[in-house]
Amino acid sequence: MTAIDILLVEDNPDDLEMTLHALRKGHVANRVQVARDGAEALDYLFRTGAFTDRPLDERPKMILLDLKLPKVDGKEVLRRIKADPRTSTIPVVILTSSNEQVDVLQSYALGVNSFIVKPVSFELFVKAVQELGVYWLLLNQPPDTGTA
Repeated sequence: MTAIDILLVEDNPDDLEMTLHALRKGHVANRVQVARDGAEALDYLFRTGAFTDRPLDERPKMILLDLKLPKVDGKEVLRRIKADPRTSTIPVVILTSSNEQVDVLQSYALGVNSFIVKPVSFELFVKAVQELGVYWLLLNQPPDTGTA
């Protein structure tokens, strides 16, 4: 498989830059594909729209997904990821500013692997993103699915 480590789905430019900085600082992700809304994330994952020519074997090892997204919200993106056998085994981590219990419960009901509320301090955020990367990209043993 091609080395797409993370699909980062984030519409807020500040949060996007902060997450990318944290990933670079922690040396945990070599290649990050960014989607700035839910529709773009789905297009990437399912090879539609601008991504129809994406190689079949170029799939992320992990998805960092915000909940509050334009076009298609994060919960709908999560639902579609987990409902499709081609993507259902990709670990999805919600990384959001929402600490609403209903969001946590609904996300787990839809099959999220982890739910993280973005820490307020930059240092804590960097540490959280680094630990996510180490766990999901280096320590976690995913199933061998063959093809995307």
